[in-house]
Amino acid sequence: MLAAGNPLSATFWSSAEKTLQLIQDGDATVGDVQTWLQATGTEPNGIIGLHVWDDAPERSELAGEMHVRLISHLEERLAAGEIDPDALAAGDPSALSEYTQTQERWMTTALSDGRVPMDVLLDEQDEEFLAEWDAADAEALSMLEALIAQVGDRALPDDELHQACARLREVIAGSGWQAELLIECGGLDPDDLPADDTELWLTLAAGVASPMGTNEWEPGDEDEDDDLNETDSAIASICAIDHFDWLAVTSTLTVGGPGTSAAAADLAAYVRDFDPDEADEKDEDLEAEADELETDDLEADDLEAETEEDLDEFDELEEFDELGMESLFLPVTTLWQVLGAIDTDDRLTPLGWWGLPEAMRQVWAPAE
Repeated sequence: MLAAGNPLSATFWSSAEKTLQLIQDGDATVGDVQTWLQATGTEPNGIIGLHVWDDAPERSELAGEMHVRLISHLEERLAAGEIDPDALAAGDPSALSEYTQTQERWMTTALSDGRVPMDVLLDEQDEEFLAEWDAADAEALSMLEALIAQVGDRALPDDELHQACARLREVIAGSGWQAELLIECGGLDPDDLPADDTELWLTLAAGVASPMGTNEWEPGDEDEDDDLNETDSAIASICAIDHFDWLAVTSTLTVGGPGTSAAAADLAAYVRDFDPDEADEKDEDLEAEADELETDDLEADDLEAETEEDLDEFDELEEFDELGMESLFLPVTTLWQVLGAIDTDDRLTPLGWWGLPEAMRQVWAPAE
């Protein structure tokens, strides 16, 4: 191998023997194997800056191209003596740091065709994320529309709406955390609010569920302990509530109607208990698996028992954090009270019964 120009030394092969022994003993981690591969000096780090390389079968065409190009670059640097595999295999901090920097420099430098690898890869990831988000919006909207159709008419309480909007205009004209948070979430200019009460209320209510401009949102001023200020902390909590959580809460309140409890603890419980298609999904999964395994003479009863056992194990691993979910909804209930969607006893009002589902329709509607 040396005669063939193999650059790997006894140090590397010793590390290879150690890693293979760990694999054989069943003690190796993915990180152990990845570190050993990187010690060749030609294997990219799994994470470079903000980019995470997917496994080879899952890489897009663009990611596959850039990964191959990066490997070629590392091979050139290795041949030029700029990368020391022995130092990498030994875990030398300086060598590992320089190896990472070599990759970061290449990822942030324009190629001959003008593309910057890091930029185009992150742009592609953003596009994939937005496509997945749009699909989640469409699914949530479809389920909400079906539920609203089942519930029937929910009359708009005009008097409550006008009174609520009069209070909102006073709150926003003033100062304080609630006014700042409403404006931040709604994306409105406090000096140029919509004249129409329905538009104003729905814009603010939709902002509570989906703060405007969250793609560009960055934490503002921090306090002396480097903690987020009150407004930023509230927005961070709201942004952590996902489609399923909002669908669970909106569905439960819509079905329950005025008077339904909407305290943060209750909203968390609604999320915990919400599973509209559980029975149908279990039946479909069991039938599909039974069909696939029919040639193995696996009885449906055995399959159902096996599936239930897997679900039990999954439930144990994924224990629902009810207190954590409650904390996420605390700023929501505060703003819902300001909006008049819930009363001082945290119970859904007729305005909230009409308006919250309409606001979620607005949040999940396709962009025009």
